[in-house]
Amino acid sequence: MGSKIVSDANAFVKFLKLCQDESKDNCTYMDEISVLLVEKEELLHNIISGNQPVFVCEKAQPKCEAESTETSADTSVAEEITLLYEVEQDLGPQPLSVMKARQLLSWYTMAHNPNMPQVEVPGALHPLWVRCDKSDPCASAWLGVETVYSGNKTSGVKLYTVCCKGPTRDETSFTTLDELKQEHQNRHHPSTVATKGYAQFNMFCSLKEESMMFESQSSVIASLTWNNVEKVLECPPLSSKATLNIKVSVGDIRSPLYQTHREMEFLLALAEGLRTGETEWLEPMETQSAVDLTRALIEELENLAHGVPGHTAKPSEKQKAKTDATAVFSSMVIERGDLDFTEQLWEKMRRSVTSYQDITECLKIVVKAVKLGKIKPWIHKDSNSTLSKLILQSYQQQIDTMPLTGLTPANMLLELGLDKIRKDFINYLVGKELTTLNYLSYYLDTDVDLQEQVIRVRKLHHLLEILGTCSTFLSLPHDRLFLFTQSCLQYYKTSNYDEDHVFQLQVKPALISYFYEKEQPFSWGMEVSSGQGSKEVKTALYLSDKPLVDHISFDLDVPLDESVNGECEKMSYYRAMVSCSLISFT
Repeated sequence: MGSKIVSDANAFVKFLKLCQDESKDNCTYMDEISVLLVEKEELLHNIISGNQPVFVCEKAQPKCEAESTETSADTSVAEEITLLYEVEQDLGPQPLSVMKARQLLSWYTMAHNPNMPQVEVPGALHPLWVRCDKSDPCASAWLGVETVYSGNKTSGVKLYTVCCKGPTRDETSFTTLDELKQEHQNRHHPSTVATKGYAQFNMFCSLKEESMMFESQSSVIASLTWNNVEKVLECPPLSSKATLNIKVSVGDIRSPLYQTHREMEFLLALAEGLRTGETEWLEPMETQSAVDLTRALIEELENLAHGVPGHTAKPSEKQKAKTDATAVFSSMVIERGDLDFTEQLWEKMRRSVTSYQDITECLKIVVKAVKLGKIKPWIHKDSNSTLSKLILQSYQQQIDTMPLTGLTPANMLLELGLDKIRKDFINYLVGKELTTLNYLSYYLDTDVDLQEQVIRVRKLHHLLEILGTCSTFLSLPHDRLFLFTQSCLQYYKTSNYDEDHVFQLQVKPALISYFYEKEQPFSWGMEVSSGQGSKEVKTALYLSDKPLVDHISFDLDVPLDESVNGECEKMSYYRAMVSCSLISFT
């Protein structure tokens, strides 16, 4: 082997080892290559799984000379001094040529090959990935390599190739499953991979409209139709199931639970203020002040009690505030028509309170009216708040002294919110026969402190957000929702609140087949793999509405007038073919 190749390989891997040992995020090799240390999950929008650190090689940022003229004045002579300085241009990540990338990967591979003692082994190195300029016939945008071990000895390397093509709406150009299988067979086991059941097939997609991610995995998947293009797969046996992976972040305005989310927002802001001493009050939803709204509620009850003409019981605010948006999701709206006085007071105050003084003044008005016997409002018998207990005492003319000072009023309001929201959630979950009060006992416990009560109610709200997504957008049947509810309730009994947690639900493909047919995913892919463990090799196709690489520009194959006017309803997809091959040293 040529001494030049050996010396180049030694120099490169020593440089990588130095960067790794010193944990340098960005180094420059030979003035032309930037070597970055990043997390693998940051690459290719999670196409390549894993979160270990990797080296990323790309073209170093170009430097240009800029001219600056500085004039200094002297009493006798004016002298112009021209300074030349270098300015780094931030052009974003820039690719290297495919030829250069292959050279870097070959140096890396040689250093780990025990059959090449000429190249010094630097020890374990992070995987290496190189941005490429698509200059080869395959349009390679990334090349990668990582070491494979057998025990503590190097047994080979895995080589990755990511080939990318620009966006297209021409569905006939998409790779079919049969073509993907053939590509995998050609690359790897030409004589064995075609054997039935040898290769594992996974198919997955994600939708942004519903803020929901799901993935179906099986060695055999049902026939699916997306955008009127049928991807014919093998039909599964009737007993087969797909795993539905569900992750929902609360607060989406399109969610059927959005109004409940707004209510939870105020509750959480109030609880956080009591915990930290600093409260960020939300923008009020009412034009009237909290004090005026409270006085109006008291006056309404007084007039109702005295039978003043024209004053009759009014429907709850949730009943009359039903909007067209929430009406669409009527099956999931958390709504009750039996709000008692404290719940109506909570509704008024959470929409209008902007300070602790507001809370104190409102509760003083209420307590005074109760003590003077001006109102004897109806209260749910199982209400647990301090104000509810005070009102219940007033029925017997035995009212405890209630000093409304310090943080007491804010704590009382927090109790009202917890009481009301718990009843809302019970009404839905038990009313829809998704669980029982016994299963909810952990979440309804009022013997723990208020902050812990808030945490448990927040967990229930997250569960309801997930149920809202499953019932509204997937129309899952009751038996699936029931089992899923039990699973989520059990999970949150021992786990912290986590919107990033992925909940799993087993469903038959037939239950969601219509969903595949009508929805347009923003990313999807299919993957064929064979082998196990360190010997596993893969070939995958990914489609996405956004580029899967950030260092290459693509030309859109859509007429300019359609692109500008948005007349074409079909979605354009960027395509990426990812292959993983194994090279054994033994």
